[in-house]
Amino acid sequence: MSYKSLVLDLGKLAEVTIGDNPWDIKVHNEKFYKKFLSKGSLGLGEAYMEGWWDCQQLDEFFYRVIKAKVRNKIQRNIKLIASLLIAKIFNQQTFKKSKRVAKQHYDLDLELFKKMLGSTMSYTCGYWNKAKTLEEAQIAKFDLICKKLDLKENEKVLDMGSGFGGLSKYMAEKYKCRVTGVNISESHHNYAKNLCGNKVNFCLCDYRYPEKYLQPGEKFDKIVSVGMFEAIGPKNFKIFFKIMQTILKDEGLFLLHTIGAPKDQRRGDPWILKYIFPGGVIPKAGEITKNTDELFVLEDWHNFGFDYYKTLKAWFNNFDKYWTEVKQKNKDNELYRMWKYYLLMCAGIFKARKTSLWQIVFSKGGIPGGYASIR
Repeated sequence: MSYKSLVLDLGKLAEVTIGDNPWDIKVHNEKFYKKFLSKGSLGLGEAYMEGWWDCQQLDEFFYRVIKAKVRNKIQRNIKLIASLLIAKIFNQQTFKKSKRVAKQHYDLDLELFKKMLGSTMSYTCGYWNKAKTLEEAQIAKFDLICKKLDLKENEKVLDMGSGFGGLSKYMAEKYKCRVTGVNISESHHNYAKNLCGNKVNFCLCDYRYPEKYLQPGEKFDKIVSVGMFEAIGPKNFKIFFKIMQTILKDEGLFLLHTIGAPKDQRRGDPWILKYIFPGGVIPKAGEITKNTDELFVLEDWHNFGFDYYKTLKAWFNNFDKYWTEVKQKNKDNELYRMWKYYLLMCAGIFKARKTSLWQIVFSKGGIPGGYASIR
């Protein structure tokens, strides 16, 4: 059986083939088949970056492959497993071009980030419940967080992993809170400081050193962490939650906004881990509850993962539109294909509901009379 026929057999499992449907693939280099079979998801992504194959609607391609549970069907096909093993054992191929490591994820110039993310500069999932545009969805996300935390004027709030500072600015201006933003990214830190001025106290430091962002004896009324938890790693989950519990007032609330993985998912996609988020680990629900049970009362768990599909599509549309304006000064087509693959692959994953987006609200000692869920 040839490498090509093996790939076509795999495609049939998801009703994907070499054809004219928007989700079908078009192969430009015959080496694609062996690379994919020998390296799996990593080979598929690297071959796309090389321009060896294309697809009109990458998000739909990945949606179909994931929805069809191709991996599970492969595991039940002994003949196919044997063929894939042979391809791996006799793989003599090398990826000759220089590797695009994770730092490239942030090599896009700031102007391009502004165009892709929009006016809020929020690099996390928006809330599309009533929103029609990306900006509306991100503002709705900010306000949803504030309402879930029941923010009050003059409350001391910690924005742990404050990114470009959009949420910090919103809490300080709209809710008149005294906000402290913590980040370890110098570029994000500098942008956030310029954005917020003296309205927010920003600290360029690691979450493990609260003495750097909190005065002795002080505690926060509310804590929020958006899109940071995926970078912490399971070995640090307990440490993170323990610190948040220690620096939160007894009557305080803590909101965690994170991508969530299903129970049976292995640790991340190899291509994503190599080229986009090295060391990133999407937590599972059990890992969160296991590490918070003795520290917090779980008040609310909200999943709006499909909204990430809409957010990623909006980011890609902005990215794709703006790239044409900068491609003359940045002719790195491989970088463009890497970002296109990343954004639309993730869009397909969230559309298939294989991955979730959770907002979890914890209290330190339980809310008297109960917590009112906000949607």
